[in-house]
Amino acid sequence: MAGSGTAHLRDDPNILLRVENLVVEFPAGRKGKVHAVSDVSFDVKEGETLGLVGESGCGKSTTAKAVIQIPTPTSGHVYYNGTDLAALRGEDMRRMRPEVQMIFQDPISSLNPRRKVRDIVSEGVRVWGSSKAAAGSFTQDRINELIEAVGLDPVAAGERRPHEFSGGQCQRISVARALVLDPKIVICDEPVSALDVSVQAQILNLLEDMKQRYGLTLLFISHDLSVVKNVSDRVMVMYLGKMCEIGDGDHIYERPAHPYTRALLSAVPDASVEIEVDDEVLAGELPSPINPPSGCRFHTRCSSAQEVCRTTEPQVRQLVGVEDHWVACHFPHETVVEI
Repeated sequence: MAGSGTAHLRDDPNILLRVENLVVEFPAGRKGKVHAVSDVSFDVKEGETLGLVGESGCGKSTTAKAVIQIPTPTSGHVYYNGTDLAALRGEDMRRMRPEVQMIFQDPISSLNPRRKVRDIVSEGVRVWGSSKAAAGSFTQDRINELIEAVGLDPVAAGERRPHEFSGGQCQRISVARALVLDPKIVICDEPVSALDVSVQAQILNLLEDMKQRYGLTLLFISHDLSVVKNVSDRVMVMYLGKMCEIGDGDHIYERPAHPYTRALLSAVPDASVEIEVDDEVLAGELPSPINPPSGCRFHTRCSSAQEVCRTTEPQVRQLVGVEDHWVACHFPHETVVEI
């Protein structure tokens, strides 16, 4: 497997989604270009949930959108079931879209305010017509089943418009819309960040229930590590367009190896996470993605940075003695955190 950026990818026949050396850049006029995502690789096994975490501006949402080719990556590969989505165009790409769906970050603005809920949820089936309808009653039966499955009344809710619902209810509608075409992968782009804590729990429980009921594979994006901990099998941490750490979720929370991961965990208001906060507080401002730092991109804010961190980019390597825990750091922490 070429390149250190793919060294951590698993050789498993059950891998459903594989991203290799993903790069997404945007023009920034005379300033050059925005390095939104830089050489990121990861895989997701069928039926598992990969949590993608990091602070705002780290490239989480751009990575998610690049997976579904909106926008098309600058370079790299996105393999779904062995097919490189980045190489598909036109009708070939269109036919793959029902397999990979997305729940957007803002539950209200992502829904058409002019349309009734039943029309919003059923739009995908109407677009695809008989190619997705197994029988004449498929559309209505499927719509009723999904609206009811997300906790809404198919009759009463189906005839109302998004502005008549709360944010949490709108997110339930978004979940139903994403599932109507029976996708294999659902990308959840911060689906609970705009919701109250009590409503967050409801949506997270709903997603877990939908995952079990429909056999879904999830890519779950969030800046909230406590949320990711509760829903993810594996976790990937990003900083300024780069992957810092990836592996088994429980092990990363118990034994965070990258200084950035430790800093994020130290900021979580959770008494069960015993990390020395004074040693892990983030200092300084997030560098500009237009002109990212040389070497390790985190070195400008890292209390453990040395000269090699400033000049040489760290390679992704496996944590000693751990089967599924990889880190991109010259001096990773090896201590266990009591949780």
